[in-house]
Amino acid sequence: MKRENKVFYVGSLKITRIDEMTLRGAHPAVLLGENWQPAALEKHREWLIPENLDADDQTLVQSTHCWLVQSPEFTLLVDTASGNDKERPDKPVFHHLQTDFLAKLAAAGVSPQEVDYVLLTHLHVDHVGWNTRLVDGQWVPTFPKATYLMSATEAEHFTSPARDNDAAIPGIDIFNDSVLPVIKAGQARFVPRGGGEVLDGVHFIPTPGHSLDHMSISIQSQGEEAFFAGDILHHPLQVYYPELNSMYCEFAGSARASRLWSLQYAAERQAVWFSTHFAASSAGRITRDADAFHWQFL
Repeated sequence: MKRENKVFYVGSLKITRIDEMTLRGAHPAVLLGENWQPAALEKHREWLIPENLDADDQTLVQSTHCWLVQSPEFTLLVDTASGNDKERPDKPVFHHLQTDFLAKLAAAGVSPQEVDYVLLTHLHVDHVGWNTRLVDGQWVPTFPKATYLMSATEAEHFTSPARDNDAAIPGIDIFNDSVLPVIKAGQARFVPRGGGEVLDGVHFIPTPGHSLDHMSISIQSQGEEAFFAGDILHHPLQVYYPELNSMYCEFAGSARASRLWSLQYAAERQAVWFSTHFAASSAGRITRDADAFHWQFL
């Protein structure tokens, strides 16, 4: 079934989810690691089914998508999903995709030429793919007039002779087809470690652990805040069990610390949380009581 683009409003921001694909079949014990306890699922099964949990095989449902943010001042994208035509033989779910992502962007009323900025939370395979597209055998920037903002640390990781052996951040093939063409085109802007304000009201916030220099993005407008978390969370269950890392988190201790900090940040500031891999609406609010954090889809 084809899904309509979901739209949210935060202050003067119009925020539209541009879907790429639904991911199915992730077993909780695999995605969420060796500390997973089946009893955790029992407590939340009813509200997770059907959009976030498959009732038949009890596997988790996820999504890949990006966020289109429109304001009177700019049109930007947060992350760019997985991309078409990419050579990913070691990652079959992303290998030679042919999705209608750009058609969905067009359905939201935006052409690639109208995107002013692309903000990248980190440089993993499912966050940088639509940075580029294949034209006459060459990878070229999908958004020809956009400035692509990304972590200087993660970009430098690929060109340093002393690569961090603990960082599995993406293979050089991902960098070469989805990041390097943007740099060569002169469209990249590098965000220093520590983040900071990159546009009026738009901040990169360090949330390391999932990747070497993962950063979440806060956009404030008219006293309200949108928090684009990146891969702090891969499934709503982690709101209730923030000690659980995903199998993709590279630095376990830092990832847990960033997750706890981000949940507290969003709860205290009443920010709208925009996730990268939640299914259903992918957006919601974090609240906290004496015992735990809680999630409410919007």
